[in-house]
Amino acid sequence: MGDAVDLLMAQWARERPDLDVWPMGVMGRIARLSRLLDRELKEFFAAYGLERWEFDVLATLRRSGPPYELTAGALNRAAMVTSGAITNRIDRMAGKGLVERIPDEDDRRSIRVRLTDRGLALVDQVLEPHVANEARLLASLDPGEREHLAGALRTLLASLGDTTLG
Repeated sequence: MGDAVDLLMAQWARERPDLDVWPMGVMGRIARLSRLLDRELKEFFAAYGLERWEFDVLATLRRSGPPYELTAGALNRAAMVTSGAITNRIDRMAGKGLVERIPDEDDRRSIRVRLTDRGLALVDQVLEPHVANEARLLASLDPGEREHLAGALRTLLASLGDTTLG
């Protein structure tokens, strides 16, 4: 069974048989898969009244452990967005009652972002069905394929320097 990338690879083979376009096979599939998964996750989180980035912030704070708070800078590094973008995101989530700003006791110039009780309850409500949804999206892979894919992606990410969360 082929996919859309097989079709474009066949077109290149016909038009430029002198060129080995194997990288397009990998990169094209990663890009197409990213778009498809983004769409699926967007629809899933919308059912809970969330944007994907909102869940990412909630999950990052939840994973941090009690009291479920991080500096805005740490959230910014985890989200890989500009400081202006993270400020906007925190504002929007605070407006929804999901997070609150707490003055940093160690650095008066800094604030900490903390999950509210509502934010904690929401992330805990969404987490289990989210994992089940991701399992559904990967159901066509058997356990060996999942491990192989995870390992190959890990190798590629590490080779490109993606070895920390910040």
